[in-house]
Amino acid sequence: MNSPAKQLQAANETPMLSMIERAARDPAVDIDKMERLVQMQERALAREAKAAYDAGMAELQPELPSIGERGNAADRYTYALWEDINAAIKPILSKHGFALTFRTSFAEKIGVTGVLSHRCGHREETTIMLPADASGNKNAVQAVASSVSYGKRYTAGALLNLTSHGEDDDAFAACEPDQAHDWYAAIDAATNADDLQRIATEIKTAGLNARSLRNVRAAYSKRQKELA
Repeated sequence: MNSPAKQLQAANETPMLSMIERAARDPAVDIDKMERLVQMQERALAREAKAAYDAGMAELQPELPSIGERGNAADRYTYALWEDINAAIKPILSKHGFALTFRTSFAEKIGVTGVLSHRCGHREETTIMLPADASGNKNAVQAVASSVSYGKRYTAGALLNLTSHGEDDDAFAACEPDQAHDWYAAIDAATNADDLQRIATEIKTAGLNARSLRNVRAAYSKRQKELA
């Protein structure tokens, strides 16, 4: 079976392309018609490149691993480190003719754009805008670097549909989405033990999945010690 790249190469050698080449050598050809023919060929090639991208992605997806969460956000939740994600996906992307690159901007917020390109020419991209991550007493440079790293994790995950799991979770229960983000802010805002108890009661009825419960319990325990 021909690879997507060979299929696209064959598409480039179409009768239409031969006709365009012949017309380009004819001094009597109508320039407007010539431009329309070229545009038709470009659209055809773009469709072929998109089809090759989709075919390559379908072959790629089953090989992407679930990545262990070695990162720890001050005991509030765990996450997969960018270096672990990159090491896991890079050889698989290369095998299937993909490359993942990033663009950054710092005009107002920190912008990170992930670009997933295929060897046949099609690419997809997604962007996230972030504030500088000054948590944990980071200096200005560390705050920017932390946000850029987060942006890479986020955009790579969005483009490739990546999953992660807790390092000690052999059943990969931690692959479930973290549903507790709203509760972290509520826990941080608690000013006394009564506030925490009220939040704990509400969490019990929130129907959070196993991963979210684990993360929110860690955040709760941390705040409880801070208020003690």
